[in-house]
This record gives sequence, structure tokens and C-alpha cells, in this order.
Amino acid sequence: MPRTLIVGDVHGCADELAGLLSQAGADRVVLVGDLFTKGPDPVGVWRLIQAHRCEAVLGNHDAWLLDHWARRTGPLTDLDGTARDFLDGLPLFKLERGLVVVHAGVHPRLGVGGTRRWMALNLRRWPDDSDEAQPFWYDAGWQGPQTVVFGHDARRRRVRREHGGRPVAIGLDSGCVYGGELSGWLVEEDRLIVEPAARVYRPV
Repeated sequence: MPRTLIVGDVHGCADELAGLLSQAGADRVVLVGDLFTKGPDPVGVWRLIQAHRCEAVLGNHDAWLLDHWARRTGPLTDLDGTARDFLDGLPLFKLERGLVVVHAGVHPRLGVGGTRRWMALNLRRWPDDSDEAQPFWYDAGWQGPQTVVFGHDARRRRVRREHGGRPVAIGLDSGCVYGGELSGWLVEEDRLIVEPAARVYRPV
């Protein structure tokens, strides 16, 4: 059976991505976005993406990079034009086989169809993302039927919510760049794997 690995926010942590890919031995790899910024080795991450033909969705930091590059003020100028073209072509969602892969979240009642770009890239809480008294989007009425796999929220680390005996929300940002772990979910096996960070690359 083909094996699909979905990977949380990489943030330039190439060694940890290499370790996770080696553990998984997956046939297909999908990244939840935020690929290059903050961490030590964005070029190494790009090489792994190319070597393993990784797919991805756009993250908020990826969108930020594209915006800065468009204004010719962007960092990470050591990434070549093919990396920029890759980011520029990334979708907000990957939709298939009862799965939604998105960087941050979906509208908890309307699903993908009601999810605006800002939500896909930034959503944590619902309905007011700036109010820490509000519930997280996956606790504000989301019951599937799709399994939404996302990242973006290192403070929460890994998240799993189920409805009717099956997962409906899986969060994979476990703060690798902050000294946590890089997390991946093997879809067909419904199994989590992790690669610990070698060190703290960026203080919280």
C-alpha cells in the first residue's frame, strides 16, 4: 500500500526533515507550509523538497516571503528562483480522499467552502482570532467529515480531535525550530512519528 506522510511546519530545519523522511519511508510527502524561514538551513530544506518531490500548501511565512520578494526586499536570497516558483505555485488547500491539508485551519461550520485566504493561513481561534478566551477553530463546531491536517500553532504542539470514532483535526506544528520536534502523520496507518530538534534554533 502506498504510504503518505504529512509533515508539520519545517521552518528551515533540514536535518530534522531528513531524519523524519528517513523514518517514514513514505511514497508521498505533503508539507503543511512555513518551509524556509526562521531555521538554520532553508537551502537544505529546498534540496530535500526537490529530492523527495514533496508537495506542500502555502503557509503564512511562505506568503510573507513571496510578498517581500515581490518588493525586492526579501531575506533568504540564497534560495534560487526555482524555490520561489515553487512557493508561488502552492495552493491554500490539498483536498482528497476525505482529507484537507491546510496551513492553519478551516471555517469550523462551513469548512473549506467558507474559508477565506486569511483563515487558511492564520486561523487559530474562532470567531475572534485575537481573543484568547475564544475556542480554537477545531473546538468551535468542526465535526468533519473530512480530516483536516494543519500546522501553524507551535504553542499548542500536536492536536488531535475525533468525531464518530475517526480523526477530524490533526495539528502537526510541534515547534521544531524552537527546540521541540518535527512531527509527521502517516495517513494510511493513522500513525504519528516525530524527529526531535537537534537544538534550539530560535528562542520562543
